[in-house]
Amino acid sequence: MNVEKAKKRIAKKINRGFKGYPLVSLAYFGETPEQATEVAIQYIEEEGAEPQEQRFTSKTDVREDESIQTVLLKIIERANANSVTEVEGVAPL
Repeated sequence: MNVEKAKKRIAKKINRGFKGYPLVSLAYFGETPEQATEVAIQYIEEEGAEPQEQRFTSKTDVREDESIQTVLLKIIERANANSVTEVEGVAPL
């Protein structure tokens, strides 16, 4: 899948806002605010449940990595998430 198409589909789900559980949350990390080399995706089944987390890393910006963005989208779709959130910006590693 094209990286721009995957990013657009993820952004569309994020822009819907909180619609209940299950919830998927994305957070980006990197050495600088301009380049995210790691992404963490968390899945929460219901309120109060322990989050399940998976991380993906890249030598380049993960936000521009076609395979990582496609995998994130597949995880969101397969989880049947009612809500998708994203932490703004790039947090330091």
